[in-house]
Amino acid sequence: MTTFSLMRRLLLLATLCAPLLARAENPPPDVLVRNTTIEVTTILKRDKADLSNNRQKLYALIDAKVLPHFDFNQMTQLAVGRYWRQANATQQRALVTQFRTLLVRTYAGALAAFNNQTIEFKPFNMPQGSTDVTVETQVKQPGAQPIPINYSMEQTGDGWKVYDVSIDGVSLVTNYRGSFGTEIRREGIDGLLRTLTARNQQDTAATAAVK
Repeated sequence: MTTFSLMRRLLLLATLCAPLLARAENPPPDVLVRNTTIEVTTILKRDKADLSNNRQKLYALIDAKVLPHFDFNQMTQLAVGRYWRQANATQQRALVTQFRTLLVRTYAGALAAFNNQTIEFKPFNMPQGSTDVTVETQVKQPGAQPIPINYSMEQTGDGWKVYDVSIDGVSLVTNYRGSFGTEIRREGIDGLLRTLTARNQQDTAATAAVK
């Protein structure tokens, strides 16, 4: 299985309880996950047919609900790893842009596949003053074993942000770090950018073809 295929499978599960936009201002991380999971699953169940047939609406949903609560700068730095310092400022900005686009496209496919899953929220205790926590959830699917999903979240000036997702013990950032590192060692930072750009362009072309 390719890394992209693996990430698509993992993000299908991660999307089901992704920390999305909550009504409360700067809620605690567990409240953010719980409240907004209910919101997004309600939207998906209500508008499933429309969203499944219209990727632009899916992208709009992701832009409004998912992206505000992910720290893409931090995620990209962690995914690129030690090679981040080798990239100049222009390359770093391009990497963040392409990585963000990659996850948007992947999330769109995951949202379209949502069906009959339920979420269980694990007990959460946050010591006073904590700025880095893990929120644990579990996805239950008919006829399958529950799948644990853990969100690594950090307190920032803009509230709690996700910087990694671990699904059944597999870290999103760690998986991308492996594939990104291989590409950088072979083709350099610009080679990784070409690969990400080409992947995103292919997904865009495929979306346009089915309209």
